[in-house]
Amino acid sequence: MTARLREVYLVDAVRTPVGKYGGALAGTRPDDLAAHALRALLDRTPDLDPARIDDVVLGNANGAGEENRDVARMAVLLAGLPVSVPGATVNRLCASGLEAVVQAARAVAVGDASIVVAGGVESMSRAPWVLPKPERAFPAGNQELFSSTLGWRMVNPRMRPEWTVALGEGAELIADKYGITREQQDAYALASHRKAARAWSEGLLDGETVPVPGVDLARDETIRDNTSLESLGALRPVFRKEGGTVTAGNSSPLNDGAAALLVTDEEGLAATGREPLARVSASAVTGIEPQYFGLGPVEAVTKALRKAGRGFGDLTTVELNEAFAAQVLGCLTQWPDLDPDLVNPRGGAIAVGHPLGASGARITAAAAHQLAAAGSGTAVATACIGVGQGLALVLER
Repeated sequence: MTARLREVYLVDAVRTPVGKYGGALAGTRPDDLAAHALRALLDRTPDLDPARIDDVVLGNANGAGEENRDVARMAVLLAGLPVSVPGATVNRLCASGLEAVVQAARAVAVGDASIVVAGGVESMSRAPWVLPKPERAFPAGNQELFSSTLGWRMVNPRMRPEWTVALGEGAELIADKYGITREQQDAYALASHRKAARAWSEGLLDGETVPVPGVDLARDETIRDNTSLESLGALRPVFRKEGGTVTAGNSSPLNDGAAALLVTDEEGLAATGREPLARVSASAVTGIEPQYFGLGPVEAVTKALRKAGRGFGDLTTVELNEAFAAQVLGCLTQWPDLDPDLVNPRGGAIAVGHPLGASGARITAAAAHQLAAAGSGTAVATACIGVGQGLALVLER
């Protein structure tokens, strides 16, 4: 006999303002960023005894620096939670924070947990250089350092060359595939900045952002209020010098940040004394040719909506992580029934930023708060993933 799955609720969600590479959050360790998000989340629910938390699951895409040795558990200790609260760190690259939410929801749904904190953290500013050990002892020559900030490194030579192209070249391939022009990408990027700037000026993000103590950062640091099509058009392509369309202006930047969400069942919800933001309905993960990683959300969203018994016409809002404008526009061509105006209404990662391990948690938080503001509806949070995957989560209220 199959046991009935429990309802899963997102009770609350917070995130830090996102810092730019080498910017306001560069002096803050990632384990401290994660601890702050965790502590700020729980401080907003004073009725909840932290000892009741069954687990803390955080996404992180690096793991090679100060966030080594399970940053989720480190965050638990640094946040002053009881030592009885465990923690686990998960890595699905750009969707790590979203993967953390999915794993937390799954644990709650099957009855393994009643209350879980999920989220993610990344400090791309503080990502270390990595020095591999030499094949032989006492090498006489120089050794190569690898940056762990972003992308492929120490690639296995057995990997097919087309799979290991740079992330930006993958965006160029999507632009080629669907005939997406430089002008379309720049126009999309401009809209992302304008929506993000408007959301901050109208106070729409006040309920989900928590400032980092001792840091002068009142809002996301990479939003450019005064950018224009002219200034975006003046930027040179980064990945293809001849005929390229992907620039720094129509790509997400490198960033630092953290996010945390409170995930419960009915019993856990009662312990919080709060009304939930949203309910978790379904999730799906899919794979795709690695060089077309940016199209990963296409099938993942379609599959997740099918599992939830919903269609594109039922959606209230969509949070699609903006790794590149070309990637977003490529996905949209494959969802003809989706109203593009529903996508990232408060700006996306091109403007807000993309701290890898935190982004999936950030977009889930954004979708949940937007549903709460609307009062009812269906939302999707989804992200493309390097090495060719897509992950999607359906929320309802």
